[in-house]
Amino acid sequence: MSDSSTPPHSFGPPTGRPVYVIGAGPGGLAAAYALRARGVRAVVLEKSDRVGASWRRHYDRLHLHTTRRLSGLPGLPIPRRFGRWVSRDNVVRYLEKYAEHHELEIVTGVEVSRVERAADGDGWLLRASGGRELTGRAVVVATGFNHTPRVPDWPGRDTYTGEFLHASAYRDARPFAGRDVLVVGVGNTGAEIAVDLVEGGAARVRLAVRNAPHIVRRSTAGWAAQYTGILVRRLPVRLVDRLARPMARLSTPDLSAHGLPRPDTGLYSRVRQGAIPVQDVGLIDAVQQGRVEIVAALEGFEDGKVVLADGDRISPDAVIAATGYTRALEELVGHLGVLDERGRPVAHGPRTAADAQGLYFTGYTNPISGMLRELARDAERIARAVARKRA
Repeated sequence: MSDSSTPPHSFGPPTGRPVYVIGAGPGGLAAAYALRARGVRAVVLEKSDRVGASWRRHYDRLHLHTTRRLSGLPGLPIPRRFGRWVSRDNVVRYLEKYAEHHELEIVTGVEVSRVERAADGDGWLLRASGGRELTGRAVVVATGFNHTPRVPDWPGRDTYTGEFLHASAYRDARPFAGRDVLVVGVGNTGAEIAVDLVEGGAARVRLAVRNAPHIVRRSTAGWAAQYTGILVRRLPVRLVDRLARPMARLSTPDLSAHGLPRPDTGLYSRVRQGAIPVQDVGLIDAVQQGRVEIVAALEGFEDGKVVLADGDRISPDAVIAATGYTRALEELVGHLGVLDERGRPVAHGPRTAADAQGLYFTGYTNPISGMLRELARDAERIARAVARKRA
């Protein structure tokens, strides 16, 4: 998809400068469709050679934790044949079909390095690879929540003689069969990789935990955890925290004896701080059975060994750092005063920073109600906001 496609006539004739959408993942594709549906020309700029690049790089085991019905983007539902919990490969197939079905105008192989205000004060200038300078009436930044792998600056890491990789480089358990592996980080990615390693024949799997997570069932008696997330999202944080405690005691066992006590902090309080609950896809059983061993947080490396927070020194064959990602927006828009101290946009969805009208961001939160659902809703809201400004 290296060339632009012709917009279908049903969208109406686009006029003036286009809206540029940076990134051809779910958020960018949804925004492009929603804009086109309102008669606004939208051009998607993607640095890779295909849509859904970040999804293609995820580990093989990955399935959505949100339901198929509530994960579709505007204008095209996810096919029923993909099942309730859609696999990584089927998410990629869906994104490809989405771009094709809506005949979105996508230019691949173009990386935007900097967004600036246009010289005439009307719109935005994008500096891109190949010396390109593109001027748009508005810009939607959709480069993704999981953009750049984050690895803590652990002391002595260069002394470790085993294999070290970030979770972004993990595909499946085959290279680790018969080996002793330490997974660092107990978010959803770390938990799933630990289970995948156990099921894939790793000799020993340990999971380094700094803060015990809230663990929820992905589905209970057919009721998806996402449904609860949608219902409580607008409720007061303290109320949701109180309601979550008895629900957790009823739905998940106490793993304190195995090194995973129930968290002291409330579930929704943690969500508001950026920590989404771990959805159980096998971790509880693996911990109870001793197949995944919980150990203290990783503090550093010394003499080729891993140093844990409780003073233990261990010698795994491999360390997989499931330590998250950064948004990496500083070079792109950091000079515009639109990022907070953590590097995240100060305004999101249809809202824009006061001094950056026409610059929109989508996909930089991790809502309890489901990322893809919120990307779809943001796309419609952004399109309405852009269309209003044109009217």
